[in-house]
Amino acid sequence: MLTSDSMSLLWLTYLGLSLIVLVSGYLGLAFLPRLLRLPITWAVAGILWMPTRFRLPLVEEGEFYTGMAPAVVVAAIAVLERNASVLMSSGLLVAAGALLGMALGILQVWLLRAGGAPEQEAKERNRDERKGRKQDNNRRREGHGGGQPHAPRKRREPRVG
Repeated sequence: MLTSDSMSLLWLTYLGLSLIVLVSGYLGLAFLPRLLRLPITWAVAGILWMPTRFRLPLVEEGEFYTGMAPAVVVAAIAVLERNASVLMSSGLLVAAGALLGMALGILQVWLLRAGGAPEQEAKERNRDERKGRKQDNNRRREGHGGGQPHAPRKRREPRVG
């Protein structure tokens, strides 16, 4: 059951808190263009969500507890314990998570930009067509029938009587 297994509850809590951090970070970076905002947010997501294995010594000699944890947490504990070998492996995983997240963010920016381009082209085409129709209407109104303008005609004054 979910409530009786503390590790799965711990992971779900971590996932929920990391999502809150990511959403608030994304909204906090609203002053940046999307080109920078998405890769930064995905890089932080890669750092937060990259898992790694860890091993802790227990009270009794020769016994260890082995499990999974976020690599950034394992790296932080390795810094506090001054454990260089664990810091090297978990630090490399943190860097790999950041690079993978940044790559996903750049891919997302590229897909959003590529997906929006046809819509933008269609809007510009419609605007140009409307502008062309408006010019054609003016030409017809002037008596040119929508074709190329002819030589100017002599002005005719109205007659009374």
